[in-house]
Amino acid sequence: MTTQQIQPKRGVVKQVLSGDSVIIRGLTGAPPPEKQINFSGIVAPKLARRAGESSEITKDEPWAWEAREFLRKKLIGEEVFFTSEKPPNTNREYGNVFLGKDLNTAENITEALVSEGLVSVRREGLRQTPEVARLCELEDAAKSAGKGKWSTSPPSEHVRDIKWSIDNMRAFLDKQDYKPIKAVIEHVRDGSTVRAFLLPDFHHITLMISGIRCPGFKLDDNGKPDPNAEVEFAAEAKYFVEIRLLQRDVEIILESVNNNNFVGTILHPKGNIAEALLKEGFARCVDWSIAFMRSGADKLRASERQAKEAKRRQWKNWQSNAPQITGKEKEFTATVVEVNNGDALILKLQNGQQKKVFLSSIRPPKEANRSADEEGKPVQRPKGFRPLYDIPWMFEAREYLRKKLIGKRVNVVVDYIQEARDSYPEKTCATVSINGKNVGEALVSKGLAYVVKYRQDDDQRSSRYDDLLTAENKALKSQLGVHSKKEVAAQRVTEIDSARAKMELSTFQRAQRIDAIVEFVASGSRLRLYIPKSNSLCTFLLGGISCPRASRQASGTAPASPAEPYGDEALYFTKERCMQREVSIQVDSHDKAGNFIGWLWVDNNNMSVLLVKEGLASVHFTGEKSQFASPLKAAEDSAKQQKLRIWKDYVEEKVEAKKEEDSKVPAERKVNLEDVVVTEITAEGTFFVQRVADGPKAESLLAKMRQEFEASPPLPGAYTPKRGEVCAAKFSVDDEWYRAKVEKVQGSNATVHYIDYGNRETIPVTRLAKLPAAYVSDKAFATEFALPYCSLPKDDEYADTAIKYLKQDVLVPKLQLNVEYRNQGTLPAASLHSDKGDLFKSLIEEGLLLVDNIKSRRQNKLLDSYRAAQDVAKKEHSNIWEYGDITEDDAKEFGLGK
Repeated sequence: MTTQQIQPKRGVVKQVLSGDSVIIRGLTGAPPPEKQINFSGIVAPKLARRAGESSEITKDEPWAWEAREFLRKKLIGEEVFFTSEKPPNTNREYGNVFLGKDLNTAENITEALVSEGLVSVRREGLRQTPEVARLCELEDAAKSAGKGKWSTSPPSEHVRDIKWSIDNMRAFLDKQDYKPIKAVIEHVRDGSTVRAFLLPDFHHITLMISGIRCPGFKLDDNGKPDPNAEVEFAAEAKYFVEIRLLQRDVEIILESVNNNNFVGTILHPKGNIAEALLKEGFARCVDWSIAFMRSGADKLRASERQAKEAKRRQWKNWQSNAPQITGKEKEFTATVVEVNNGDALILKLQNGQQKKVFLSSIRPPKEANRSADEEGKPVQRPKGFRPLYDIPWMFEAREYLRKKLIGKRVNVVVDYIQEARDSYPEKTCATVSINGKNVGEALVSKGLAYVVKYRQDDDQRSSRYDDLLTAENKALKSQLGVHSKKEVAAQRVTEIDSARAKMELSTFQRAQRIDAIVEFVASGSRLRLYIPKSNSLCTFLLGGISCPRASRQASGTAPASPAEPYGDEALYFTKERCMQREVSIQVDSHDKAGNFIGWLWVDNNNMSVLLVKEGLASVHFTGEKSQFASPLKAAEDSAKQQKLRIWKDYVEEKVEAKKEEDSKVPAERKVNLEDVVVTEITAEGTFFVQRVADGPKAESLLAKMRQEFEASPPLPGAYTPKRGEVCAAKFSVDDEWYRAKVEKVQGSNATVHYIDYGNRETIPVTRLAKLPAAYVSDKAFATEFALPYCSLPKDDEYADTAIKYLKQDVLVPKLQLNVEYRNQGTLPAASLHSDKGDLFKSLIEEGLLLVDNIKSRRQNKLLDSYRAAQDVAKKEHSNIWEYGDITEDDAKEFGLGK
């Protein structure tokens, strides 16, 4: 046969079957016709075959792979000329292939194979023609040059060691560790399943493409694709992949195993075939395999969304069920104020309103082994069932979110709104992140929540759904939390009722401060607490105050009741500061109902004092007799003076008012300066000083005491401290002994006040010792004073700044102190002076201290100078006056100056 006898045709090489056989597809048609061409006049070494139903495994003949690869690299995807004819008594077509755009100059591929020594020429049984003679000449030249199969290289080195199967697929997968592996695609089974050789070790694998699924072919009785049972778009998807990947060099990332198949991603220089299939509507995203991908899942989702919007192929009838959410409703920032169980958050928006959102695509830990009745409905839970504590892992999930989020600002992206159904209200579902980290993903990765599984056509899901699936797979693999194989018992929480309160009271009183978590706030002074140490729940009433009652909704037979004036404001104030916060309590007593009564601190602030200071509570007569009488009275006086809330209509009796105000302002200021050293400044703005004259006495006393302890060291732990007792304490900074007063004992620690210097610290009781009698009677060398005619700003940030600067100002060897006034029941007030003048006046002028609003007919030079300094700060808009006169705002809001 010659090129002159047969008219050449045009086509594109689709596949190389062996060193002497290719499949060529035509240039027209959809899909175009295909034809297998066997090269005329030559024989190539046979390639290995895997075992079939009626055949056994065969190995490569030497140089078979090299011949196949020679053709693959040269021809795959290339447009060629080809001739073909079918000789009598055979079903095969034989011909030649020419590579090039011009037939006259095109490369004869048969001759190229012979020249490289990769095939043999059929010298017998063929009619001698110039073409055959040419092939014989080329073969003789290749033999002379020792090319290819005619070389001296051992034939065994040119036979592949093919691994047709992998015994331990999981171990093989783990060994690859998500690293790209060079591969050649050998067969396309359907649009999302291929067979490939992994190079260079020739592992033969079946690969399902991660994250997608194309329409498959129905199989006949023999397990082969049934051409008569066509599935829409299956053939098109297969052809789409074949023309792009078949026998192409690619890289494969193995990501999982499914039955006897690997699951992975195919990387090609021209792009990701999975994305291309999705964009054209040939494939759909599948959640189970997309979860195994470490990267690229978002691109797959975007490609699928593009096809949906364009209604391509599989999506031709698609209608979105996702809500249209835009603008501020779609994305916003807010502060987390409460965590509900393990999947919902109460957020405080920038306008002050609150909004409840659920974490998208998250399901909290579920109740195990809950049976159903005859109608299939869950059996009624037992009385007193508390999901938070009685469902395993629910409390841990809530605690994880509480510790991570309460009081923190988060970014919220609303993904979908779940419609109300049955007895469940509408739910806003969102992806919540803090510092760029997805809260839902973190929760799932800890095994503290499940990921909701959706129907394939359900678009109402998290915008970070694939990250959630990946996190759940990791938790499953590590058997964390709800995925643990071990049986986990529910929290055994004890409810402290009236009987148990009597039993626990003495224990709680001895413990002094007890750590707790606020679970619920019923009113400004009534809270529900969880106590981790005893794993118990109790109702706690703030001591020392009378707080207005909040409104109550109707429940059971009890009707709704309105709030007392400022009751709801007090509730909100306490809730905002305490809800789900870690607090410490001190129990004094309990009432008939078993509710504990005492003191509660949040961020080291006494809530009773805070409520009184804000005019949301008044001091109860029990508070006047308590250890916190002084700060409570000062807070109430301040609220009355500013006419805050419950005191808005408060009017002092003229005689008493005159007496009280004028008592604070002496008729004539007396100046009697003493040399002092400031030893401590408290967070409340009071300060301790040690008179310079007393310095040698203090040093002498402490030196003698230390010599005595050095000569006869106290036995650690032999001393049992009691509150209010003066003892010896070893200061943690310099490890020296000092005199100290025990203020609180909690477990193995004690809080002490160093009476000669004024500072406090909490140390182990083993660092305390009984104070020798010779050193008990000596007076304390540190004296506490209050600020005269001024106070710290209400704003915590400015108050901290004021204390910071004051501490810097007193760092001098000597200051001068003048006692300005003494009032019964309160600390004496004194001014401090350095070479540069009055320290407090300087801070007032810098806008860091606030002059008290004292109404008095008496004149006082110091008070007048402080007011003048404050006027300068206002004029300069310094610090607390940055945005204007805050006292004017107070007057408008709280009715001052009427």
